[in-house]
Amino acid sequence: MKKIFTILGLVSATALLNAQIVINEVYGGGGNSGTTFKNDFVELINNGATSVTLSGAYLQYTSTNGVFGTATNPLNNKLALPVITLNPGQKYLIQLAAGTGGTQNLPNPDFAPNGTSFPDQPLALSSTGGKLALTSDSTSPSAGTGSNVLDFVGWGGANWFEGAASAPATTNTTSISRTNGIDTNNNAADFTTGTPTPENSTSGTLSVIDAKNVKSANFVKNSFVKNNEITFGADVKDVKVFNMFGQLIKEASVKQNGTVNVAELAKGNYIVTGTVNNQPVSQKILKD
Repeated sequence: MKKIFTILGLVSATALLNAQIVINEVYGGGGNSGTTFKNDFVELINNGATSVTLSGAYLQYTSTNGVFGTATNPLNNKLALPVITLNPGQKYLIQLAAGTGGTQNLPNPDFAPNGTSFPDQPLALSSTGGKLALTSDSTSPSAGTGSNVLDFVGWGGANWFEGAASAPATTNTTSISRTNGIDTNNNAADFTTGTPTPENSTSGTLSVIDAKNVKSANFVKNSFVKNNEITFGADVKDVKVFNMFGQLIKEASVKQNGTVNVAELAKGNYIVTGTVNNQPVSQKILKD
């Protein structure tokens, strides 16, 4: 596994922090007609600033208007998760039920349950909508804000959700994924539909070499960005802009005194990396 870089540093902690490990992507069309991936999946992410361990956690699923089951029902759509430790920005891929179609396996899942009943039976998600809860124990939630609910996503017209409305509906070929890893407890705003992009714990993060902290006047000239453009003081190859969860946002190459427009980026901190004179450099910027 790659080492993880964060500008706040790596902090070891074994704690259950509410809303730090959250649901990042949900796909229920695996193995259906016209799909690429053979399996449904759920992807988690640590969107906090410290390393966190989940122990005794569950994924629980029901339909858009369904009720979560009981712990004694083998078909209750509850999945017991193994102990999970994630660094800041690190993702965790959970492989779920397979269909009869599809042409591609998921990238190596971090957890692939293969039991036939509770608590290790892979969940079978709807391709269009439902309710999914990440809980601290096996107790069935009675609302999206239950005391044991670490994160909750209702999509496709679900009758429970976080915030003002459910996340949009999906299809056999689309998933819902969290926008830039941000969790505002509003499913409608936090999730968008798109092509499924399953990533496991070894992907989607900054490695140490990508984020070598070298300050250089010949690299980013305006680390405080107010005009929607990053200005560079040298020829820079392979410019990459990452958000603080390690997700790649933008790529470019620029000439000396050239600029990269970042008008589409939300206000906040980012890491810019690139190659100057065959040397990897990086710098933190703040977009205002």
